[in-house]
Amino acid sequence: MSLDRPVINSGVPHSARIWNYWLGGKDCYEIDRQVGDEIRRANPQIVDIARAQRAFLRRAVTHLAAEAGLRQFLDVGTGLPTADNTHEVAQRVARDARIVYVDHDPIVLVHANALLSGAPEGATAFVDADLRDPDTILERAARTLDFSRPVGLILLGVAAHLPDESAYDVVARLVDALPSGSHLVFGDSTEVYRPEAMRSMVEHWNKTGDNPRVNRSPEQLARFFAGLELLEPGLVSVGRWRAERADGPSGLKSGTGTDVDCFGGVGLKQ
Repeated sequence: MSLDRPVINSGVPHSARIWNYWLGGKDCYEIDRQVGDEIRRANPQIVDIARAQRAFLRRAVTHLAAEAGLRQFLDVGTGLPTADNTHEVAQRVARDARIVYVDHDPIVLVHANALLSGAPEGATAFVDADLRDPDTILERAARTLDFSRPVGLILLGVAAHLPDESAYDVVARLVDALPSGSHLVFGDSTEVYRPEAMRSMVEHWNKTGDNPRVNRSPEQLARFFAGLELLEPGLVSVGRWRAERADGPSGLKSGTGTDVDCFGGVGLKQ
């Protein structure tokens, strides 16, 4: 797959690169590290949130591939590649797993080829599309995924970038397109444990970053699972979701068992 390389302004902080920095990645510039450190000073738990969310992804995808038997995954708002990307986790369990990544970020596009290196028995593809345009996501993802068979839809930390009620309509449109047996893996930021720090973080992020975001209460996050059967233990801090499960190989500290202001869950579509 050939991708045009967009112009990157290394003097302007970028949300995907900042998140990559918190995860211990190297795809960031000095300005990203500076802003990342400023946000971290305002909210020291942000690195724990980033790592706990990645560990949640790892455990959820492992469950879906190993126990629910899913072989198809649609990861929307994937961000920059780092340790334990969705295709790596899924294809450890089933080498024939098919994964489609979706992002509209030009920084992520530069690194898309790194994401397109999965097991030859399966498939790994990248779709350049915005979460705000679910119909385009579905149309392009259908070139790789079979929407007559169950799909694992992954939305981690991305719906926060849709600060109004439209977020619920967008997620519902994606879920509605999936067949019975599909699952939604969803997680996003809250203000449960350290509300002042989380509000300060969002204010700083929105002032210095390029992609505004919002925190939602657990009750608001639960609305994204409308019509789905929440798997045990339900909607919880992501570090607590099946925390007894081994995280598997990773270069990251897991954050498992940690109470962080990111709540998530996995919902089954009957």
